[in-house]
Parts: sequence; structure tokens; C-alpha cells
Amino acid sequence: MRPVALQAGDVTLSALIAQPAGPPRATVVAVHGGGMSAAYFDGQAHPDVSLLALGARLGYTMVAVDRPGYGLSAADAPGGQTLAEQAGALHAALRHLAARAETGAGLFLLAHSFGGKLALTYAACQAGDPDPAVPPLLGLDISGLGRDYAVDPGNGPDPHQHRNWKRNWGALRFYPPNTFREAEAMVAPMPPRERAEALQWPRRFPVAAAAVQVPVRLTFAEQELWWHHDEDTVADLAAHFASAPSASVDRQPGAGHNISLGWAARTYHLRAFAFFEQCLARRTAGPSVTA
Repeated sequence: MRPVALQAGDVTLSALIAQPAGPPRATVVAVHGGGMSAAYFDGQAHPDVSLLALGARLGYTMVAVDRPGYGLSAADAPGGQTLAEQAGALHAALRHLAARAETGAGLFLLAHSFGGKLALTYAACQAGDPDPAVPPLLGLDISGLGRDYAVDPGNGPDPHQHRNWKRNWGALRFYPPNTFREAEAMVAPMPPRERAEALQWPRRFPVAAAAVQVPVRLTFAEQELWWHHDEDTVADLAAHFASAPSASVDRQPGAGHNISLGWAARTYHLRAFAFFEQCLARRTAGPSVTA
């Protein structure tokens, strides 16, 4: 595990990278939520929590990137960026990454919460307009993101407000000891432009989802309190991905919104890699042949 810097247009994005012992099967780019940082995907409270460590052991190049307005870019973009601007910055960062590291068969985006908004926006922007300098996008795995908030968005979806503590974490029993002490090092202020963008998401989700052309998997925690995710809502969410080869919605028992920091993290991460393996198998097999 080591820190790297990725050039992303007018800003420089900090990131964490973990690489496998041999050539990578593919590259997983992990995108954190609002008020967090790339360290969210390298939890240190228990050896089973880190997504980056697990992915590298499974043969993937793993990159967790600090979104614009976080980490190194906080000084250059203290107000943050719009989702469209973040998608452009992520694309530039991935071009830089592809020029300096082996990426394998292509890219997967694994995103959490606000990072899922960026992942969907990025995938929609790239649909039908591939950049030969950036490896192909193979699939999206997103946790903690829906379309309609289960809270009043007029109050501002700032995760650091005290009233939002339970919405972020759920029950204390879901997390290893020392989780909250370790979490102090990974939280960060949510940029103001990002808070403003969050309020527009319910009307932007259908447009972004309809344009996505890669397989999508959404996961809701047992105690997901930010979003509506009843059965009718879940069915409607999946139906919006009309251009995607597949769209599925899973549930993760024993977890709160911050799934990747809890006891359920390993289960969720392994399910994500199983999904990635299915995407790779589909890509390798190519079109089916009817006898």
C-alpha cells in the first residue's frame, strides 16, 4: 500500500494504490463518499476490513482516489467541484494512472454514497465515447446510494452534522473495536459545492442511470437510513438502467451505511469481486453462439 498523486487537469488528486504480486486481472478504482477520504477503503480497525488489501490479494490493481476537494486537491479546489467537473477530473486521473501502471483487462468502479453519484455520472459521460488512452470501463459496484432521500434534503445532507451520526453508522455492534478512533483520520470536510450538488440528485439519477452501458450492482445496508429502498423503490431503481447489460440490487445484513468499515465489509467486498469476476467472464466469453 502506498500513496500516489494523479494529475487530473487543474488539480492533483491524492490516492492509495495496492498492486498484486503478478500482472493484474483488472483495476478497481474505489471512490469514497461525502465527508470521507480514500482511506475509507483501507480500514485499519481489523485485518478483514481493507478493500485495497483484499483486492490486491485477489489479483487486482487497487486504487482508492481522493475526489476533488479532498486530500491533495483541497487547497486547489476548497469549494469542491460539480459532479460533471469531478467526472472530467476522474477521467484525466485514470488516463494518468493507465500511463504509469498495469491495469489488466480494464476498469471497475467501486463507489460509496456520494462517490456512487460520481461513478454513475462518469459512466454516463463515457458511454459511446471511449478514450483509447483510458482502459475500458467494465462495471459499477455502488453501495449506500439510491435516488430519493429518506431525509429532508432541505436540511442539507452534511454527514458531519450530529443528527446524521446514526444515518452514517447504524448500530455500534456492526463495527470492530477502535473503528471510530481510526475513522478520525479518514473524515474530511464536505465541500460546499458538493452539498449543493447532493440536493439535485433525485432528478439527475434517472438521466445518468439511463445512459450507463456497463453492468451495475447496487447494495443497501440493513440499516441504510439515508435513502428509500423498499421493494417497490428497488425495482424502480433497477429499471432505470435500461441500457446496461444487467442491473441488480443486493442487501447487506449486519451493516450500516458505512459498509466498508464494519464487520460485514469482507462479505460485501467478496460479493463485489464475485460481480467483477462475472463481468470479466462475460467479456472473455464474448457473444453467445446458438447451435
